[in-house]
Amino acid sequence: MVIGVAHLQPIVALLAGILILIVPRLLNYIVAAYLIVVGLIGLGIFR
Repeated sequence: MVIGVAHLQPIVALLAGILILIVPRLLNYIVAAYLIVVGLIGLGIFR
């Protein structure tokens, strides 16, 4: 099975949601990291 960008986004979102439920203080860092990664993928830097 090949894991592409379309498969990674739901997995990352699920992990981020679980981490936010466990440690709510991580919300800012998780959202910032997610936005940076999605932005880099959107620019085509990562494939």
